[in-house]
Amino acid sequence: MTNENIAFAPIAAVAAAVPAAAYLDEMMARVGVDGLTAAFAEPALLALVDQHAADVREALHDAGRVADAGGLASYARSIAAGAVRAGRSIPEPGAAPATPTEWLSADWTLLRLVAVCLIAEAAGLL
Repeated sequence: MTNENIAFAPIAAVAAAVPAAAYLDEMMARVGVDGLTAAFAEPALLALVDQHAADVREALHDAGRVADAGGLASYARSIAAGAVRAGRSIPEPGAAPATPTEWLSADWTLLRLVAVCLIAEAAGLL
């Protein structure tokens, strides 16, 4: 079992107080806008985010979920909850790294959440 499946498992069955689409919008505001802007400006960062996106899709598939709003929001919630349990916070809107260089050194959690935003944006969920 990979790390993302471990992170996904305990949260997936928990009913969320925030609807899936609203949670994805929140993640886009917190990390997605800045992360995707940086990724589209830096091919190496885009490749890194794309690899994270492939891992997200695989984790959802392995968990029997689809990459719809519900699946992506549940996955993002599990990643964010894991970060909080580890003592890391998710940036508030406007407080995420701003430059491609900063994003290239961002931690796994932020890059994984940007990947969730990339999938959601590409699927027209945002």
